[in-house]
Amino acid sequence: MHKQRFCLDTSAFTEPSVRKALGYESITDLTNRIMDLIAEARVKLNISCHIPYPSVYNELIGFLENEGCPREVIIKVDTWLVKKTPNRYEIKLPAEIFYDYIKDLRERINKGLRIGEEYITKTADMVYEHIKKNPDINKRELLNSILSKTINNFRNKYRSALRVGTLDSAPDLDVLLLAKELDAAVVASDGGIEKWAQRLGLRFVNASDFPFMLEEYLKHSKQ
Repeated sequence: MHKQRFCLDTSAFTEPSVRKALGYESITDLTNRIMDLIAEARVKLNISCHIPYPSVYNELIGFLENEGCPREVIIKVDTWLVKKTPNRYEIKLPAEIFYDYIKDLRERINKGLRIGEEYITKTADMVYEHIKKNPDINKRELLNSILSKTINNFRNKYRSALRVGTLDSAPDLDVLLLAKELDAAVVASDGGIEKWAQRLGLRFVNASDFPFMLEEYLKHSKQ
């Protein structure tokens, strides 16, 4: 029988929508529950769960420590998640994947440039109109009344254009590489990871479904 393996991204523990769906307030509480399920699944069903080391592991531990997580929960993470660095020199990926990624990145950069041009023009018009109506306004007042708002709006649109739905960090890539190496399913709540997992032919499990999946496996193991 093929051994079930899962490779977990940080978002499996930190995404607010996952915690809400499962009824947990903190990352610590959710992690504690998932670790208990993973431990039982490992002992009873030989299901193994992996985490890229040190990238994703350090991210998760950082979130937990920021919450003042009890030491016993971190010990569960160290015990039941298999820490492994992807073998980046040996994993083979189709050249088409790199071609698609570069094409996607180029389109996003161009979109980001258009957003930048839009906001430069919009801000210049707003400043011009504001000065016409208030010729004695000083620089600080102008910055507070116009630029603070437009900069925040620009950042949100720019971030969405460049980062949403794609790989934007080394830990994201490590999750996919380790899953590819181990023939494991990817567990995440990240649109970019999901999109590229599909392109790589990897199994994908939404993080909000993962605990229920483990519970289902365990329920049938008792029959």
